[in-house]
Amino acid sequence: MEIQKQTESSRVCMRNQVCQCLPCLAIKGKVTSFGRRDVMQKAVLLSNGVSMPLVGYGTYKICGKDLIFPLIKAALQAGYRSFDTAAIYRNECEIGEALKHFLPEVNLKREDIFITSKLDPSDQGSERCQQAVDNSLTALQVDYLDLFLIHWPGVSKLKSSDPTNRELRSQSWETLEKIYQAGKIRAIGVSNYTLPHLTHLIGQASVIPHVNQVEYHPHYLQEELKLYCESQGIHLQAYSSLGTTVKESPLLQDPVVASVATRCSVSPAQVLLRWATQQGIGVLPKSTNQDHIRQNIQLDFELSNEDMQSLSKLNVKQKYAWDPSVVF
Repeated sequence: MEIQKQTESSRVCMRNQVCQCLPCLAIKGKVTSFGRRDVMQKAVLLSNGVSMPLVGYGTYKICGKDLIFPLIKAALQAGYRSFDTAAIYRNECEIGEALKHFLPEVNLKREDIFITSKLDPSDQGSERCQQAVDNSLTALQVDYLDLFLIHWPGVSKLKSSDPTNRELRSQSWETLEKIYQAGKIRAIGVSNYTLPHLTHLIGQASVIPHVNQVEYHPHYLQEELKLYCESQGIHLQAYSSLGTTVKESPLLQDPVVASVATRCSVSPAQVLLRWATQQGIGVLPKSTNQDHIRQNIQLDFELSNEDMQSLSKLNVKQKYAWDPSVVF
């Protein structure tokens, strides 16, 4: 099925005035303000008019049918309508199978959810990128993807300093533009792109990325990148919002985060997620604990201006994921 891309004049769903589909939730003012109301169902309107939930379920390191099936079911029941995967996660097949199985149980259809996948760094370049998108469509058992990202600016087995990285990722982007124009992907973007990576891409692109998914949290602010994305109409989506996945994340254990959590009667994880969504930054909390899955989307509370400022000024510069700045 080909998806007709929306324009400024064609974003309104033709169903009825009480429709709760993602585009209608966006059009009805539930995107322009990132306050308390309906955070669970809040969507951000991408620059091309596609509506994307502000909170998605991350699936990094979640593998195997026995684990994925109950977690996808729990996420759907909790209210998640966005699911983030990647070829390199090696879980697309199981996620596609789980969604196909559980969507009817919660009275949802394919068009009611948002699916993101990403290009494996080993698949950079024109031909390999085309085949990779086809492989993701097949694995996820869908006719289209809502969002597809170049996962990493570098290429597997190439040195970070090799200029071929730039050449091959440029080829990948040209290929994604063509697939996007053909309607097989509703939005395209990048992940782990620094400011130099983005400025080079935009200098030659026909389509400006709709999303840049990067590490972003109070211990690792990328304010210059955030401002640049805003100036270009690129939605900033955060991963590693809770820091590392170790048992005791330094970010979750931060005294300021803990203090705000106590004051708001919520968990430290909820504080960090709300800190992002209150700024309009998308988040992708990942958990294999079903109670945490439900809790991580319950973000209908407001952080005070003082709390927001204190969280944004922790005076800690700590990156917990890979560093893309070394890639040419």
